[in-house]
Amino acid sequence: MVSFLMIGSLVLGLIAWALPAINIARYKQSFDNNWAIYSIVSVSACAVSISFQLIYCNYIVIKEDWAALMDTVGVSTGLSVFLLISTLVLNATSLILYKFKK
Repeated sequence: MVSFLMIGSLVLGLIAWALPAINIARYKQSFDNNWAIYSIVSVSACAVSISFQLIYCNYIVIKEDWAALMDTVGVSTGLSVFLLISTLVLNATSLILYKFKK
């Protein structure tokens, strides 16, 4: 279960970054009208990725492995905040590009 949460969180975090990056790279193409869907899926992947981190922390608390919790909670929190902020910045950039597309 633990490996599923870690791998799932990593994959979903990468998806959260990849989708707006694809939007930004393809914004000049006139046939790409699904940019809003990509942004919604990106933010959703980010939310699920962060949720997996919370579930993992809850799992450690239930096991009462306080040493593991103290070792991982700082990095997990910092990376979750970084993932959220970077995903929002990428999606905001994509939104700005598509809203002011000429």
